[in-house]
Amino acid sequence: MKEIFLLMFSAIFIENFIFARFYGCCPFLGVSEKPDTALGMGMAVTFVMTVSSAATWTVYEYLLLPFGLQYLKTIAFILVIAGLVQFIEMFLKKFVPALYSSLGIFLPLITTNCAVLGAALTNIQNGYNFAESVAFGFSAALGFTMAIVIFAGVRARLRLASPPKPFKGMPIALLTAGLIAMAFMGFSGMRIA
Repeated sequence: MKEIFLLMFSAIFIENFIFARFYGCCPFLGVSEKPDTALGMGMAVTFVMTVSSAATWTVYEYLLLPFGLQYLKTIAFILVIAGLVQFIEMFLKKFVPALYSSLGIFLPLITTNCAVLGAALTNIQNGYNFAESVAFGFSAALGFTMAIVIFAGVRARLRLASPPKPFKGMPIALLTAGLIAMAFMGFSGMRIA
């Protein structure tokens, strides 16, 4: 249990997909205008990343490995992730239409979000078992959600600021994201054994 907790802490803070690995920057920058939308995107990514970590591990261990088809893992993982995203898109469209419309084009882009695929591939690369894979996928998604919500809060505050004209809009957002990433680099010196 201690190993799972340390793996989760590491995935959230030390190896944060946004601030340490720079995975998933497209939705990070695109959906972080409002904290509500950012939280909705984070929850959708958390669901997809957790379930896809379990599903891709199962597909790899019980389908690809026994038949010597490891070289197809990226294609197989993308198909699993695309199916999950289609499911969540139909669910949100039917039960939470406001969130569905606010996420817009970024919801189908979860399929190609490199953070989701990166979690699935990292699970296989690091040789995680099923429980570790699910814990890592969930934790990496929590780290993603934390990053996007923090950034949305900062961007909401930036709307009240008056930066110099060349920094208005996306330049100040990118500068702020870089400063937050530098703050998260403080966790990179931690060693969890």
